[in-house]
Amino acid sequence: MEKQKRTRKYVTMKQVLSLKDQRLKEKDRLKPKRKENNDPRALKESSLTPFLLLFLQYNTQLCLAYHILLDTKFIKFLFKAKLDLVQLVMGCLYAKCIPHITDCVMAETEKLGQKHRVVLKIDKEPRLERLPHTHKATYVDDCLVQRLTQHRCYVVTPVDQDLERRIRKTPGVPIMYISNYRCNTERIPHGYGAPRF
Repeated sequence: MEKQKRTRKYVTMKQVLSLKDQRLKEKDRLKPKRKENNDPRALKESSLTPFLLLFLQYNTQLCLAYHILLDTKFIKFLFKAKLDLVQLVMGCLYAKCIPHITDCVMAETEKLGQKHRVVLKIDKEPRLERLPHTHKATYVDDCLVQRLTQHRCYVVTPVDQDLERRIRKTPGVPIMYISNYRCNTERIPHGYGAPRF
């Protein structure tokens, strides 16, 4: 038996005139809606995105002297790429930046051994401020997440994806990362001095 050739049948549709078409009579046309601009402050508030409003609602502790909480892997990456931390961060945020290192990060770099002794010298640099930890364990991820939930005034630099997922669960915490030898930030509103791209 031979196969029958089947052709597709296309549906013909009626053309519909838009309500702004000139062929319609004046009474049938759609009239444009006019907006009343009485209050200029109302326009500025409405132009803010809802995400920005949520961010400001959750995190009001950020200020223009940004406090940056460093991770061990971020410091190792800076050393491998031969980048200066303070210049890189200040070039991204266009504001004064204060990098912080917790005792857990220092303990983790000490555990790396002689292979990473130059990273230890970077950690002991006088431009970096030391933060004492209040818990007993020396696991860095737990320390960073605990500090972020208590104080949301930090910009965090995670390289590990698991740590990044844990940080994203706390609302209003900005994340900094490096791509193409440049520093970029996520979740910083423009009202706090972040650059507009």
